[in-house]
Amino acid sequence: MWCVLQVRQGLEESVRQQCREKISSDLVKDCYVFYYEEKRRIQGEWVIQEKLLFPGYVFLVTGQASGLSDELARIKGFLKLLETGNEVAALTEEEIAFLTAFGGKERTVEMSEGVIEQSKIRIYSGPLVGKERYIRRIDRHKRRAFLELPMFGQRQRLQVGLEIVSKT
Repeated sequence: MWCVLQVRQGLEESVRQQCREKISSDLVKDCYVFYYEEKRRIQGEWVIQEKLLFPGYVFLVTGQASGLSDELARIKGFLKLLETGNEVAALTEEEIAFLTAFGGKERTVEMSEGVIEQSKIRIYSGPLVGKERYIRRIDRHKRRAFLELPMFGQRQRLQVGLEIVSKT
């Protein structure tokens, strides 16, 4: 089961590392922070940088939710475990499949490439292929796509790297 931890922004990697070191492997199978690639122009050169896909969130893979809250209380930067009522809110199978396909093994959403044809977006390479329906807005100048998708029981707004190579 995948759980979502809300943490202080800027401490995502620290919390991930602490979870791996301080919590037993029987309780926590793995811990992830998702990133996306973005192209930025620095001193006249295009450079690919990694940014947090979900700022303030860490994903935890666990076999059991009981006793998890007590262990997490020892982690510096941890705020809360996302819950529905009194139960830990686990990600659905669809959400897990989407995240693993979207981020790949490296948990990083790579740059996508596409075109705009007659006001329609068509992505032909990268993790956004087939996910055009989630795109709400594109910033061609900054090479970003703004997505809105259902996750954690609500609508999540994300941004990922997208290069539009032509517009007709």
